[in-house]
Amino acid sequence: MKKQTPLNLALALCASLLLISPASAGIGARFPSEKKIVPDPVTGVPLEVLTTAEGVGDSKIYQTHHQWTADGKWLIFRSSRVPGGQAMAVNEETGEIVQVSESGFMGMLCVADHSMHLYFLRSVRVPGADGDVAPPPPPTPPPADGAPAGPGGRGGRGFGPRGPTEVISVDLAKLFADSAAGTLKASTEYEHVCGTIPPEVAAGDMALDPTEDYAYVRTGRDYALKHIAPDTKLEPIFGPRGMGAGPSGLISVNLHNGEIKDIVSVPFQMGHVQTNPWMPGEIVFCWETGGKAPQRTWTVMSDGSGLRPLYPEPAYDWVTHEAVITKDEVAVAILYLRTPLGARSGGGGNRQGGAAAQKGGAAAQKGAGQRAAAPPPTPEQAAILDQTGTDGHATGVGIVNLRTREMRIVGQVPLGDPGRSIWHVNGSPDGRWAVADDFQYRLWIIDRHSGEMKLLADVGHVTSAQDHIHPTFNADSTKVEIESAMGSKDGRSLHIVVVPVPQAWLDRKYPATF
Repeated sequence: MKKQTPLNLALALCASLLLISPASAGIGARFPSEKKIVPDPVTGVPLEVLTTAEGVGDSKIYQTHHQWTADGKWLIFRSSRVPGGQAMAVNEETGEIVQVSESGFMGMLCVADHSMHLYFLRSVRVPGADGDVAPPPPPTPPPADGAPAGPGGRGGRGFGPRGPTEVISVDLAKLFADSAAGTLKASTEYEHVCGTIPPEVAAGDMALDPTEDYAYVRTGRDYALKHIAPDTKLEPIFGPRGMGAGPSGLISVNLHNGEIKDIVSVPFQMGHVQTNPWMPGEIVFCWETGGKAPQRTWTVMSDGSGLRPLYPEPAYDWVTHEAVITKDEVAVAILYLRTPLGARSGGGGNRQGGAAAQKGGAAAQKGAGQRAAAPPPTPEQAAILDQTGTDGHATGVGIVNLRTREMRIVGQVPLGDPGRSIWHVNGSPDGRWAVADDFQYRLWIIDRHSGEMKLLADVGHVTSAQDHIHPTFNADSTKVEIESAMGSKDGRSLHIVVVPVPQAWLDRKYPATF
């Protein structure tokens, strides 16, 4: 039996104090590993389930942003295991979980690619303000009919701050070291205010420039009205979700001196603000309607030049869930919701996959309802809109080249499969693979050279989950992070899961064409 010296007892006490209860947790608090390896129930792929706690609301960063820290060892995620919701990091090897924010955050978590830093927005609480900061909205539940839902549940704090908004950076390397050593200090030792955005800007989504010199932040309507050209025609609400109306805009925040500059204002509601991790100053965003948009994808440079549609879509395409995947490319989803109206009778149902065909019909009605909230279409427009989201046109994972503007469809859920359509898309930085989830919340991988498409993980296709699985590749193109309710007792609570690319695929050799 090991003799208990005073030093050993002191170390044991420190270790026990490090595993702080959720009620008293602060920045650097450590939580025990929940990691387990579970074979996928259908494909057998070993799923690395990194969080398993019930009902705590773990969820990954949205697929437009990177997930792993620069050293490739930690994944940053959002969690309600601490009251109020905080940013967390989980060590992929050990499974240990460390809290990496203390006073909440809003909008997107931005993990730096070249340094061990995390950036996010935080609303400054105004003393005496009613409620100080709005509580986080509940995640958007997936629609029963299989039609596209909104992005739902991406921020730890609600939008619409009552005071200024700070851009915060967190020194993760210092925080992880002190947390492991039991030498934690005040949060101000790890968090740094890079800049303060005035309340009239109504700051929203944020993306990080790869130089780590600037953050790009979405602005609200009132601020954008002051900066948009006076003769600009503002877009009205588009679709039944009451979204899409403009204007909105972008500003840059200098992360060294806090200087704020206007970039651009647009006549519609902006969303999914993201950067190109390989090309400083290149920004991609969308016209956010919560569903079909008249022109979904856009790009602009940080000096305001080059504003243009990324993929100039025809009216019959239902484009969504764009994500920058390589230096020159953006992946987009072109959804297949239904058969062209009147094109087929009973036999069409078999082609779409049995019961999924009935869901497709319901989704068609939802899609048709989108234009009811917009100005009445002309007969010519109506004829096109009646084909929106159908397989009468090309659908699937689209890859758009930012330089040549070429767009190629690289894969779609197989004909007759109950998943019916790809939904959220991503791609490997080395250009070899694309991934997508489907309407059954399953994960597919596509070999971009051969065109082969394979079901990578079924993950229980738990369509009752609080959110979709939102796949994202790691930096070396060997793993995909998802969020899934597989194994949750309530069928809703999400867990952080890493899915490996099969070794047989990794061993494939191709010429360096990307």
